Amino acid sequence: MKQVLSLLVVLAVLTSCNKEEIIGSGDLPSEISEYVTTHFPNNVIIQSIEDKDGFTKTYDVILEGSISLEFNRKKEIIEIDGVSELPKSVIPTKISAYVEVNYPTNFITDWELDDKNQQIELDNEMDLEFNMDGDFLKIDS
Repeated sequence: MKQVLSLLVVLAVLTSCNKEEIIGSGDLPSEISEYVTTHFPNNVIIQSIEDKDGFTKTYDVILEGSISLEFNRKKEIIEIDGVSELPKSVIPTKISAYVEVNYPTNFITDWELDDKNQQIELDNEMDLEFNMDGDFLKIDS
């Protein structure tokens, strides 16, 4: 019983430790640097943060132009927040086509990979949810 209690205490301490460390853009993993260079060539990296929370690690990258990117521990993009139109290259083709047909006067400002779905926000602050294949699911309120 004491061993189980000790293990629970150790796990609680490890998972509650949150450590954010500002890192130089030159210290970003190459996959993340390449993503930024490819999709946001005109936006300078303002700040890069390595966030360790227990057993998870994410990277937050803030770009000039009020754009923030979040990458998971596998260095895959999981969230893009902006205030202006996101580049078409960062939005799955099927989702982009859906927005062009159904919301022709709007554009995508945010994209997020959420558990098993993708969510976008339009410039009119409407949130739309899609499955992993890019099929429309619902308007999220």
